[in-house]
Amino acid sequence: MGESQDQFNKLKERANEAQLVRKIVFIIVIALAIIIIGGITFIFYYIHHSLAPVSSSSDKKIVVAIPSGTSVEGIGDLLESKGLIHSSPVFRYYAKYKNQTDFKAGIYQFSPSMSVKDVIQKMENGDVDRQAALTVVIPEGFTVSQITERIAKKTGMSTKAIHDKLTNRDYIKTHYMKKYPFLKDAILDKKIKSPLEGYLFPATYGYDKKKPNLDTIIDKMLDKTQTILNKYQKQINTNSLGSVHKILTMASIVEREASQPEDRQKVAGVFYNRINKGMPLQSDITVLYALGSSKQKVTYKDTEVSSPYNTYHQKGLPIGPINNPSEASISAVLNPADISDLYFYARPNGKIIYTKTLAEHDKVVNKYKHEWDNVKKEE
Repeated sequence: MGESQDQFNKLKERANEAQLVRKIVFIIVIALAIIIIGGITFIFYYIHHSLAPVSSSSDKKIVVAIPSGTSVEGIGDLLESKGLIHSSPVFRYYAKYKNQTDFKAGIYQFSPSMSVKDVIQKMENGDVDRQAALTVVIPEGFTVSQITERIAKKTGMSTKAIHDKLTNRDYIKTHYMKKYPFLKDAILDKKIKSPLEGYLFPATYGYDKKKPNLDTIIDKMLDKTQTILNKYQKQINTNSLGSVHKILTMASIVEREASQPEDRQKVAGVFYNRINKGMPLQSDITVLYALGSSKQKVTYKDTEVSSPYNTYHQKGLPIGPINNPSEASISAVLNPADISDLYFYARPNGKIIYTKTLAEHDKVVNKYKHEWDNVKKEE
């Protein structure tokens, strides 16, 4: 009789446990359902909100110049920075989903009361308020000196007047640095050739006047730089180089060392490896910048030049950027290739050969150095 009672109690206990398990499973299922439904509702609300006008009652008009060749992502970042859309990523995905990405360059007039759909439609139709009165193309890898000449040629301004203003550290500090927080005191170092070197982003710029003042021209370039840096802000914050200035400095070297897009990340990877091992970068490009030369081949005598830009004589990066790097080079520095190579050799045809040891590198140099000798003769 006792055994029967024990069995009954065990069965009852198991039944209670099963019932408890069912209750727990039920609660978990309900909780998951609530989370999923809540998540879907949030995403729906977020997307719906992001596609809606920033301010449906606004009658404000904002002029935006869309340079030729600007990516959908770049346009989204620009519109968001102007307060015309809520979210650049949603703008980008919506435009691609609708297959509406054939935007026309020009100067547009938008309002915060316009929806994303309205904004996209206007740009796809090419409904510009006016064509740019002046277009200035700044190529990738240009120095401030070259940019100065380009601006002077396009506007009729004096090259000297432009140069004097862009090298006036007091003016840069009181005017540009107050407007653009990514410009830090490092650019004011007296050993820096040009304070804004590396910060004037390469792009096609449109202006609504044939002869805008210099500040208007430079502001637009710095605006573009700000847009690009904002895009990579999370990676910049965690990058081992520690500052925008150093990131742009390495990117400017990568810009000139890697003529092929597929090499940018590898070259950046080599530079990081050398920095981590306390090795000098030994970049010929930095020597040429120190010399103010554009020749093809660097001699041993050249590498002896005393300059904070000469990466043969100092470890780590030079004192500042040596040109205006492209977004691709900036991205490469923030996303370097995971390689163990410490050396690379660039042939005149643009092909780069990577090696891990000095002995391997020397073999490559001896094999191909005659190609550069021929280039020098042609000069």
